[in-house]
Amino acid sequence: MNSQTISRRRFMMRCGAGTLAMTGMRAFADAASPAAKPNVVFILIDDMGWSDLACYGNAFHETPHIDRLAQQGMRFTNAYAACPVCSPTRASIIAGQYPARVGITDFIPGHYRPYAKLDVPVNRQQFLPLEAVTIAEALKTVGYTTASVGKWHLGGREYFPDRQGFDDMLVADGRHFDFKTTPPGDYGNDAYLAEVLTDRALEFIETHREDPFFLYLAHFAVHIPLEARKELIAKYEQKPKPPTGVNNPVYAAMVEHVDQSVGRVLAKLDELELTDGTLVVFFSDNGGLRQRFDGEGPLVTTNAPLRAEKGTLYEGGIREPLIIRWPGVVRAQSTCNVPVSSVDFYPTLLDACGAKADPAHILDGESITPLLRGDGAMRRDALYWHYPVYHHSTPAGAIRQGSWKLIEFFEDNHVELYNLDNDIGEEHDLAAEMPERAQTLRDQLAAWRQSVNAAMPKPNPNYDPARAGEWGRRP
Repeated sequence: MNSQTISRRRFMMRCGAGTLAMTGMRAFADAASPAAKPNVVFILIDDMGWSDLACYGNAFHETPHIDRLAQQGMRFTNAYAACPVCSPTRASIIAGQYPARVGITDFIPGHYRPYAKLDVPVNRQQFLPLEAVTIAEALKTVGYTTASVGKWHLGGREYFPDRQGFDDMLVADGRHFDFKTTPPGDYGNDAYLAEVLTDRALEFIETHREDPFFLYLAHFAVHIPLEARKELIAKYEQKPKPPTGVNNPVYAAMVEHVDQSVGRVLAKLDELELTDGTLVVFFSDNGGLRQRFDGEGPLVTTNAPLRAEKGTLYEGGIREPLIIRWPGVVRAQSTCNVPVSSVDFYPTLLDACGAKADPAHILDGESITPLLRGDGAMRRDALYWHYPVYHHSTPAGAIRQGSWKLIEFFEDNHVELYNLDNDIGEEHDLAAEMPERAQTLRDQLAAWRQSVNAAMPKPNPNYDPARAGEWGRRP
């Protein structure tokens, strides 16, 4: 009997399938019903762009383990973060709500331009509210053990994962070498954060292999500062570079560090014969960073053929790599082109794990299990974004409905309209050619903002055109 058969039987017993004989993948797919309890490993990368992986077309970065995950599962081509920066997207994953509804529309604590044209709204609170019913809390009601390992960025110590439904946690600060964690640890002078986080994730999997678990592994990589092991940097310094792209050797090494982490997690699932009973999600929190918001530092990456970068509502700021492997449910080597959002993970995991939503907690997303199973479609009409702050662009909102995407810029109230099926790079603004369609989408976006109580920018009484580009510290 091979390891995959053993793994399937162990998973079926957990699902109440008893000694049902396995005669093929159809039987396993039937066992993986919404009432089943697969393990869940959710791997979140920081600032990884849509085109940073080999399986998404990158010709310089080497990501064999992530590519293998894509070969074994479903690769999404139109997956979106709910915001072009980290904290709001993380809130959308953990709470299942649009950032505007949560009240976190900028990273914590956020940027500030004291002399810009608009006075932008501050996050309603600089933490994920404790009254929010998190996905960890929801899964605990059906017997899951939960862990958050890595970056949190949803509030200080009193709002850490152990206050938000996670049984186990390791929270890391923002460096790759010489980092600190909560709880603290003695990792040695040469410790690299991605490796330490992976070690802790593997310990959790090993410890809880007999019961259903939810592991949220949130890497700080590939976020700046650019730091990687010297031998891996040297590999990319010596590697021939494609004629297009940024091809930064340090960033490429950081991408490979992440890939090594994914490989170690997948190998541990194989070793413990948990692969067939585990749903794995790989995602990024926002688009790739081309360069720091203030223009300092090196060029990091490019999101081409997508336009722009992190901190904007162009595709380069919000379209993400998403890979989901769920053996027996998701067909291997499959691709999904349907637009999905980070707000969809919460209801999807509820559906996959047989948990119920708290009726008092509003969920803005929709379960994508029909897409994963290949037997249904999404019901919603559109996806929405609200990013009313300055970063790599000016305050704006956006809506995607089918192939159409409209961006509304709040400084001067102009809109841009794109057909993404024909213009993935958002080069041809059709707003002037199609004013009725643009107005319809604009009205729909405004109605959505009202429904989620989105905070809007206001005219800045201290506006100074000569100093509008200056960055400051919010009082």
